[in-house]
Amino acid sequence: MSGSVGEKTQIIDGKEVAKSVRRALKDRIKGLAAAGVTPGLAAVLVGDDPASQTYVNSKARACEKLKLYSEVIRRPADISQDELLGIVNDLNANDQIHGILVQSPLPKHMDELSVTLAIDPAKDVDGFHPFNVGMMLIGRPGLLPCTPHGIVKLLEHYEIDPSGKQVVVVGRSNIVGKPIAAILVQKAPMANATVTIAHSRTANLAEVCRRADILIAAIGRPDTITEDMVREGAVVIDVGVNRVDDSSTEKGYRLVGDVDFDKVAPKCSAITPVPGGVGPMTIAMLMSNTVEAAARITGK
Repeated sequence: MSGSVGEKTQIIDGKEVAKSVRRALKDRIKGLAAAGVTPGLAAVLVGDDPASQTYVNSKARACEKLKLYSEVIRRPADISQDELLGIVNDLNANDQIHGILVQSPLPKHMDELSVTLAIDPAKDVDGFHPFNVGMMLIGRPGLLPCTPHGIVKLLEHYEIDPSGKQVVVVGRSNIVGKPIAAILVQKAPMANATVTIAHSRTANLAEVCRRADILIAAIGRPDTITEDMVREGAVVIDVGVNRVDDSSTEKGYRLVGDVDFDKVAPKCSAITPVPGGVGPMTIAMLMSNTVEAAARITGK
C-alpha cells in the first residue's frame, strides 16, 4: 500500500477491530464453558480449490485460538450431491456442532441452493439460508451474513453512523451487496441509511457513486472505483479482494481491492485498505455467529 494518504484520512483497521470482536467473545465463550457448552463449527470443503482451502484453514485456526471445537470435512470434487446432503444432515443432528458452513464454490454438478436449504437455519453461521435472509430483510434477530455484519461493526467501531446518510453499494451479490443494503436500510441502530444499489448495468455509475456519503465497493474487479467517482470527505469501504500479477513479489501477485486506493484515499474521511480492512472481519463475525448459534441452540 503505497502513495500519499490525506492527513485527515482515517485508515479503517480491520485487523484491530477483528481483535476487539474476538476479545469480546472470550468472556461469552467462558460463560458457555461454565455451563458445559463448547461452541462447535464444522466446515465442509468439496474439491481442492486453493483459495477455499486457505479460507477453511484460517477458520480452523481462528476456532483453535478461541478454544472452540472445529471440524473440517474434506471430500473430493466428484462426490455426489446426495453424499454431501447426507454429510449436512449428519451435522444437523450432531449436538457438538452449532455452526455449519459448506465452502463455496461447489463443483458444477451440484446445486448450491439445495445444499444451503439442507442446513438447519439455527446452524447456518454463513447467514445464507433463506430463513435467515428473510429475518434479516424484515429486521428480526437472526444469523447475519459475516461480511456485511463485519462492515457494520467496522462503521460502529469508528463511530461512522449511517443514519440519514446516502449509502451507495456497488455490487448486488447475495453474499455482500444485497445483504448490506438490507441491513443498512433497517429502522435500527447503525442503519437508517438511504441506500442505492449500483452494479455493472448502472447508467452513469460515477455520478451515482459521487452521491455517496458512504461508498461500499463489492463488485469483484480491481480498481473499479476511481478518484473521479468519490466525493470529497466520503467514507469508502472496499470489500474486493483481487489477485493481480506482480513479478516484483515472491508469490508473483499482490492483492488489491475494487478501489484504486492510492488515488482515492486522499479524498476520503475514512477508507478500508486491502488487505487488512474488511477481510479480517469476515472470519471474526463467523466466530461471533458460531458462539451466538451455540448460545441460542443450548439456551445458555
